[in-house]
Amino acid sequence: MPSRSVPVELRGALYFATESPVWGGGRAFYDPEPDGRVYARAHLVSSAQFADIAAQEMYRSPGEDLDLSEVLTSGVARLGTGRYETLVCAGQMDGLPVLTFTAPWGVDDVASVPPSRAYVRFLASGLLEAGAWDAEVVAAYVAASRGAAGHWPEQAIRDLIAE
Repeated sequence: MPSRSVPVELRGALYFATESPVWGGGRAFYDPEPDGRVYARAHLVSSAQFADIAAQEMYRSPGEDLDLSEVLTSGVARLGTGRYETLVCAGQMDGLPVLTFTAPWGVDDVASVPPSRAYVRFLASGLLEAGAWDAEVVAAYVAASRGAAGHWPEQAIRDLIAE
């Protein structure tokens, strides 16, 4: 488990694309380039924990260390062409790098795919649990994200959170 979790707001955009065989709809991705705001939770983990989480999301075997020097130096490291194979340093918090992984493509480079009910509920509930935003703010944020917009009205997301 992380030693600490805190809400963060990052520069960029949240969007849903590709098809998740687990969730049955679009996956969430982070594009650090556009002007905008991404709500997230930062988890304080060791570099070994981060490497294991990244390996699982990249469909690789966990247990190998990741060389973080490129992402820490340049802000981006592409480890492959697939989803979640691009490491991004989204800034610093308390003197520590805020690292995440996303796709090598941007929000405008891929077709949007609406997320499933279960995924929207999971993501929205996680943001709400962070404690920085209320249900109305979280619902509006998710509903306005590319891929969810036009498919998930704010009220439907609020209803999911309340379940």
